[in-house]
Amino acid sequence: MLLADKWNDYKIIDCGDGEKLERIGNFLISRPDSQVIWTKQKNKWENLDAIYHRSNKGGGYWEYINKPKRNFIIKYQDLSFYIEFTNFKHIGLFPEQAVNWQFIIDKIKQSKKNNIKALNLFAYTGGATISCAYAGCEEVVHVDASKKIVGQAKRNIELNKLEDKKVRFIIEDVIQFVLRESRRGRKYDIIIMDPPVYGRGPKGELWQIETSLTKLMKECVKLLSDEPILFLINCYTASFSHISLKNILETNIKNEGFFESGEIGIPIENSKLILPCGIYARFFT
Repeated sequence: MLLADKWNDYKIIDCGDGEKLERIGNFLISRPDSQVIWTKQKNKWENLDAIYHRSNKGGGYWEYINKPKRNFIIKYQDLSFYIEFTNFKHIGLFPEQAVNWQFIIDKIKQSKKNNIKALNLFAYTGGATISCAYAGCEEVVHVDASKKIVGQAKRNIELNKLEDKKVRFIIEDVIQFVLRESRRGRKYDIIIMDPPVYGRGPKGELWQIETSLTKLMKECVKLLSDEPILFLINCYTASFSHISLKNILETNIKNEGFFESGEIGIPIENSKLILPCGIYARFFT
């Protein structure tokens, strides 16, 4: 298991009874988490600043004991991110993804290739996009179906003073974009994706991971350069194993290189426990 254990501005203080207790900067929050099936340590759940409550109709809302500051920013090593509390319990980034950000940065910096081009699909608020730009990619293409989310990604790029880097932001259905790039003969040295279990594109295009991921993968490999550096898939579904993700990579990528897969987790403070936070598979050279 890969552990996101290098954070200073983010910590999981405790988990239990379907909830996780998180410290973001100095702000203490409680959010639901379906992975948490054990019992909490109740003495740690005091002095909360915000609590997320689920709604029976879907989504939910935040109850603020103390309002978060405006332009709430946290850092992971040299990278900075805006915190955004949403009605779907999100905070504007997935802290466990730090393990992928670091791997991306390391692979780019270790590469002897010049003019590296990266494609980030289902790119959310841009953690991987920022990592690629920060590490020195010549071009990074950031694709997400949500106009609001892409707006947050642009703010994060500006926050990290990476505006001088060539980052293209695309608001489009991922499969449609990949098909068009293939027709244009575009090639990328790095492809990253973090597909949801279910979703819809800007024009209502349906995405269901069990049926859509294989189709997307077959099209994405057409975009790989002759000497690719990395193909990374991250996923949060419980419906299949990380081995299945690795199998998708191995049956589609014919280049010589290494294949790995596993779980991602975040250690719980002052505990031997780990909160599982999804799965990954990656091909790299």
